[in-house]
Amino acid sequence: MRRGEAGRAGGDVRSDVRVTVEERASGGIEIDLQSRVALYYGDDIYRQVRDVMCTLGVGHACVSIADEGALPFVIAARIEAAVRRAGIGNGQPASGDSTPLPQASSKERLRRSRLYLPGNEPKYFINAGLHAPDAVILDLEDSVHPAEKDAARLLVRNALRAVNFGAAERMVRINQLPLGLADLEEIVPQSPDLILVPKVETATQIAEVDAAIARIAQQAAVTRPIWLMPILESALGIENAFAIATASERICALTIGLEDYTADLGVVKTPTGAESLYARQRVVNAAHAAHVQAIDSVFGDVADAEGLLQWGEASRAMGFQGMGCIHPMQIEIIHRAFTPSKADLEKAVKIVAAFEEAQSKGLGVVSLGSKMIDAPVVHRAVNLVARAKRMGLIPAGEGGQS
Repeated sequence: MRRGEAGRAGGDVRSDVRVTVEERASGGIEIDLQSRVALYYGDDIYRQVRDVMCTLGVGHACVSIADEGALPFVIAARIEAAVRRAGIGNGQPASGDSTPLPQASSKERLRRSRLYLPGNEPKYFINAGLHAPDAVILDLEDSVHPAEKDAARLLVRNALRAVNFGAAERMVRINQLPLGLADLEEIVPQSPDLILVPKVETATQIAEVDAAIARIAQQAAVTRPIWLMPILESALGIENAFAIATASERICALTIGLEDYTADLGVVKTPTGAESLYARQRVVNAAHAAHVQAIDSVFGDVADAEGLLQWGEASRAMGFQGMGCIHPMQIEIIHRAFTPSKADLEKAVKIVAAFEEAQSKGLGVVSLGSKMIDAPVVHRAVNLVARAKRMGLIPAGEGGQS
């Protein structure tokens, strides 16, 4: 008889479950449950196992459950992965509980911080929104062992509809193509806000992802926007930055992965980033030329708060609008780094007010006191005020135009 296993259990495991499914010729569904919360939730787990097995089209099997406090969406994903690995079932999805979809994400929304969450570790999903990042990234690529890609894909799929991430944008980093196309088949029907495409080197790769998303979304009746953020991680990708940034209307931002980029160059990644300065400037220039956001890489030293702040401030000064983070404690520091100073903001508000006054009087020249204000300075001030409003630094009805 065929057998499959998925998930994890043991003393160091939280919010997960190990499921073993062994096919039988008859006898219905037999369940062996081991759980510290069986007294309270045992009946619910038994009921869910039977319901999921029915959904998956398996009528006869022995199902062993070693539960470490898994929520229903995790249990459903692990059972489905075990059934698929056993080579049985009807191939139908088992998504578990679902919450209403949050408001659709806009192309211009704030993306100062995006918190990476390993895609096969449900313990990191549950409270991620409480840390108030601008986005969470459910990662299917580097943080997931190759042997667990199939199981992580199902877990992330279920989490997109079952976990409340608060106000955070719901991002998924798929695997490098072509494996990433299989990720899209599971992920797109769940209406993620944004797909990160790793190791992009040509516009053709983005066109392939765009076409796959369009096809799957149409089949699944998904009408919400799904944005793209290509990650440039090689010398070739950097050289093709503008072509990549303009390869699809779905692209809202362009970012860089410095670990892979410096490895491609054969150099050491340093805290100052001198070795990647050209690449980062190229990303900023290409992104702004394509009218999309420029987003910086992660800062890898979690313990170096001062170094992170300095990097973030330098990043903002260079033209980036956000960066990645690998630990919740980095979020507040990143937000601080990408917040304009009080003096800069006050000056921008005055410039916007002077511009609007000149417009109302039909004047083509903007002045602030005795100083003439050039058009590029006005444009920069308008953008800064609009961004400050999105940050909540200025009430929506104040500070001039948005």
